[in-house]
Amino acid sequence: MNPVLEYMTGMNKLTDDVIAMDFLVTAKSGVRNLAMAVTECVTPEIKGILERQLEQAIETHEKITKYAIAKGLYHPFSVQEQLRVDLQQIRTAQSIPFPTP
Repeated sequence: MNPVLEYMTGMNKLTDDVIAMDFLVTAKSGVRNLAMAVTECVTPEIKGILERQLEQAIETHEKITKYAIAKGLYHPFSVQEQLRVDLQQIRTAQSIPFPTP
């Protein structure tokens, strides 16, 4: 989509929001998967590698979380505020016109 049109329709903000929140969910999934992998390792060498990767994944998740909080996209301490943000994003997504074939 044309950047000017994205800005006029609010899609630029929605796109950034969607990317940030998708990245947050993906990072959380990575932490969970690495934690499970660490508990199932049989060799100390592989376990050590996975533990280091887990530490990096946790740090990455923390950075993304702080970014999302700073941008007002994520409110982990206020369910009501997070619900408000989520509902607004849903309304925005529903208002996007989709071309008909």
